[in-house]
Amino acid sequence: MSWTRSLITALAVCVVTLAGTAGCASRDAQERDAASPSPVGKLLDDRDPDGRPYREVDEEDAPEVRVEVTPDTDGGWDVRLTLRDFRFSPRGAPQRAEAGRGLAHLYVDDRLVARLRTPEYHLSAHMLPRGTHHVTARLYADDGSVWAVDGEPVESTADVTVSDPGPGATPDTATGPAGVSDAPARSGGRGSPDHGERAS
Repeated sequence: MSWTRSLITALAVCVVTLAGTAGCASRDAQERDAASPSPVGKLLDDRDPDGRPYREVDEEDAPEVRVEVTPDTDGGWDVRLTLRDFRFSPRGAPQRAEAGRGLAHLYVDDRLVARLRTPEYHLSAHMLPRGTHHVTARLYADDGSVWAVDGEPVESTADVTVSDPGPGATPDTATGPAGVSDAPARSGGRGSPDHGERAS
């Protein structure tokens, strides 16, 4: 009879222990879920040339970027981004998407040249040889996804034309005309240069 009581007591202790452990585990999971931020936007099947998915957000919640390229005095080019509803994340930021945060990828003729965490960058003269080039800034979330609106990446492109110096040209005008994007940042298309603008 005593072995029956011992067995019942042992079973009761096991049941209480298991129930307590399960209760703790479910409480921990609930606290983790409450602490984790809700997902931002919706991941699409569309991807950038490097295979990163687009993260669709509503137009009213979307960040914007404009890119401007101007010649410098050393024959190179200064790139400046103008941002709206977007902040650069510091290096080492958690790799998750947060609304209006991340970094910009800078492309010259569809070739990645820099990942930016500041609104300014310098392109050396050899990056833009003679001819017309497309300088594009595209915004990314910290998890590597591309911010997008209506299935198009949030980006802006400046068209830059570089010409050879002609006879009697001074160093100030040798770089040729520079195009500055007028396109809204959310356009997937190319920005158009200002009419008649010439590098000084």
